[in-house]
Amino acid sequence: MKLHHSPASPYVRKVRICAITRGIDSRIKLVPCNPNTSPAALLADNPLSKVPTLVTEDGVALFDSPVICEYLDSLGDALPMFPAHGAARWRALKLQAMGDGILDACVPRRMEMQRPQDEGRAGVVARMRAAVERTLDALEADPPHKAVDIGSIAVACALGYLDFRFPQQPWRQTRPRLAAWFEVFSQDPAVAATAPKEPT
Repeated sequence: MKLHHSPASPYVRKVRICAITRGIDSRIKLVPCNPNTSPAALLADNPLSKVPTLVTEDGVALFDSPVICEYLDSLGDALPMFPAHGAARWRALKLQAMGDGILDACVPRRMEMQRPQDEGRAGVVARMRAAVERTLDALEADPPHKAVDIGSIAVACALGYLDFRFPQQPWRQTRPRLAAWFEVFSQDPAVAATAPKEPT
């Protein structure tokens, strides 16, 4: 398999955590790319020019991270990251949506903040930040469990991205339960091994 990836992408991190947790990361070749330049190799597998994009051993291109993670969960012998049914499944999927939703607001917000600011852009940035703050408050009221499932992984990637890209906007002080959960969960080997850092 090959994975088109950008090293600092939190969505890529989510996929890599899943692969390591499943014990199949050695079967995946990492192919670095910059999706913003629409490289031909990426476009050949994903017309959206987005990472992560996974090409399976059968040559099928899969995107985006929820789809790839669910595919990876079908490989290997580890315990499933996607609960099969019942309340545990819906909670895990809801947490995945919350974690991904934080990222869906933060990634474009960071891009917007780097552009010349005007009243309209400031309003968009403020709306994105408010969505993140509300979601963090909801996670503080009901933090993820200790289990390594897709919901916990997605939330951890979102919190890690906040620390990485928005250190000037600390979130822990008013959310001690969520902070305590994240401190423990960050020690999971797959989570620790993929901690975000500036690409070299």
